[in-house]
Amino acid sequence: MAKKNKKRFEVRDNESIDQCLERINNEGYTPVRRAEEPIFQEVVHNGEKNLEPVGRIIVFHAVKD
Repeated sequence: MAKKNKKRFEVRDNESIDQCLERINNEGYTPVRRAEEPIFQEVVHNGEKNLEPVGRIIVFHAVKD
């Protein structure tokens, strides 16, 4: 079975980006891409369901050193 060479790291609550990058480095990975992903909430207006953005998370894609 092949080893997993890619991993996704999310910046946790109460964690800075620098702390997340340090955690990535400590686990032996190197970040190759940063992405911001929206968080949606389902809201009902007049009987219609709509998705509204309520926040975002920062995600780093990393590869094994």
